Amino acid sequence: MVELGLVSDERRRRRNRKAAKPVVTLDEHIVEVISDSGEGAQRCGQSFGSIAARMGNGIWTVEIIPAEIQPPARSIAGASGNRIRVASGPVTNGGDEADLVVALNEQVLLARLRADELKSGCIILLESEWQGARDPAIADSYFQVRDELVADGFQVYDIPMEEECLHYVADARRGKNMFVLGMLCSIYSLDMRLAREQIAVAFASKGDSVVQTNLQLLDAGHDWAEDNLDFKFEIPATRSPEPQIVVNGNTALGLGVLASGMEVCAMYPITPATSASHYLSDVFEAVGGVVHQAEDEIAACAFAIGASYAGKCAVTITSGPGYSLKQEAIGLAVMGEIPLVVVDVQRGGPSTGQPTKAEQGDLLAACFGGHGDAPKVIMGAATIEDCFYSMITARKIAETFHTVVVVLTDANLATAQQPFPRPQFTEDWLAPPVDQSTIGMGAKPYDWDARTGLARRFVPGQPFGMHCLTGLAHDRGSRVAYDPQINQEGLRHRSLKLAALQKTLKTPPLFGDPEGDVLVVGWGSTQGAIEEAVGRVRKDGHKVGSLHLKFLQPLASGIKEAMAKFDKVMTVENSWCDSLEDELIDEDSRRYANLEWLLRARYLVDVDCWSEVKGRPIKPGAVAQAILEKLNGER
Repeated sequence: MVELGLVSDERRRRRNRKAAKPVVTLDEHIVEVISDSGEGAQRCGQSFGSIAARMGNGIWTVEIIPAEIQPPARSIAGASGNRIRVASGPVTNGGDEADLVVALNEQVLLARLRADELKSGCIILLESEWQGARDPAIADSYFQVRDELVADGFQVYDIPMEEECLHYVADARRGKNMFVLGMLCSIYSLDMRLAREQIAVAFASKGDSVVQTNLQLLDAGHDWAEDNLDFKFEIPATRSPEPQIVVNGNTALGLGVLASGMEVCAMYPITPATSASHYLSDVFEAVGGVVHQAEDEIAACAFAIGASYAGKCAVTITSGPGYSLKQEAIGLAVMGEIPLVVVDVQRGGPSTGQPTKAEQGDLLAACFGGHGDAPKVIMGAATIEDCFYSMITARKIAETFHTVVVVLTDANLATAQQPFPRPQFTEDWLAPPVDQSTIGMGAKPYDWDARTGLARRFVPGQPFGMHCLTGLAHDRGSRVAYDPQINQEGLRHRSLKLAALQKTLKTPPLFGDPEGDVLVVGWGSTQGAIEEAVGRVRKDGHKVGSLHLKFLQPLASGIKEAMAKFDKVMTVENSWCDSLEDELIDEDSRRYANLEWLLRARYLVDVDCWSEVKGRPIKPGAVAQAILEKLNGER
């Protein structure tokens, strides 16, 4: 039996003896925990965020993942960890630079410094074991980095993590993360009862002895910070009146698959999408679902199409390179008019690119990838909560219009955590049972409606519904046909489905001013940063608004009219766009970012763009600066 909340008599006496230190109240703080891979910094950060969220704080976490699976220890390229933004109110993005960093060596700290991720004057808690390293080069590196940081105005504290953890574990590498968690709970005045519960749950599968050891490390870190650090913060929290859950975007996707009623997920492992299928593998069978791990991406897509053709609406989950491999099979689903949901958790590209980094570069590939005219519905999830509900919407659209629906998320949403209201199940989420009644004599499997392009879905086994399914051009009876008029007819009706869906879409709501100087248009995971930036600029008296698009293909009505109410329109995207500052780039040669291309082509409007592809989530401060430059006429 695990005993939570026990504090030794010695600790109580020490607490009573020690004079209380002043507590500074904050609206928010950004914390980073950085280490070599394998030292548990990510678990520490996730646990810290979860505890704060349970107290009622708004949080957003960002995983810091090296490109290599096992990078060299004590290397700048090997920095691994987690960023946690904690606030009194709701948080929609990872914020700007960090206010406090815990670093387990000076090299991973340098990585964050060189990436401009640390705020001026940032508090740094630095593992001090390297001061006495046997290798004099390591000790010299520690003191050199430390002294330079102090000279630059950073507040550096030497923390004897190794020494303290060795009182409880033989290998301090396997205990520092919980010691650090205890320090953070002290620094930010978090509820230690909740912290102990968090550890009990996190390590429950490893047995009571492991739980107790980690509880000891947690208390040790908390006590050390209470006794030795001269600062303490509190971020007031207000518990939500409704139940909340705290999950990352990939888990939200998996939950959405369950809630939608889809019963088949076919996938092949690929970063950063894999954890979504891992979650489904753990729970899907309990509710009658099947996770099929295929031999490759092509087979996974083909398996999902087969399951959908048989009467189930299936989903296949992948990332950019895998989506490219699925293109031919996706074209088959479009031609055969078979419902299919495809999730693309985007990452940096092209080729292998940056597998663990965030980017939004797949939008045009999702819309127009493949050969020939293969119209698909493209949706972009904007928040972690949206990852959940997008799966329900995607399944409904796929089955209603007998088509492919692509849901785009990215590495930012995949690994970030955020609390949102616990979904309350409703049967409206589920599609009605597949119509398996007898097919009328003479009915055709592709008896397209002249206005909508829709036709009744034939499912194998229906009486009088037998026909040959083909990926070739075909007529209403599914017979291969190369007649010019028949081919034209098929293309027309498959395209009409998008028009029919488009008529049902509502104009996205405007955030900020409904008219004025600059309208910022975005999609996907940039929503939080964009809206926070717009809010900052509006406080300075500027008339700025933003429009965030959920449907990228087809685009909803009313977007052109919204853009016309502003003097200037710009997109903010995490995909490449040429800069006019480059000598060779002008209006004739410039390549636009993905959404910018779409808006220019669709509405013939002079849309500008600010983009960033640094392999990290876009920061609200950078967006605010870009808006101000646009207001001032800078390019």
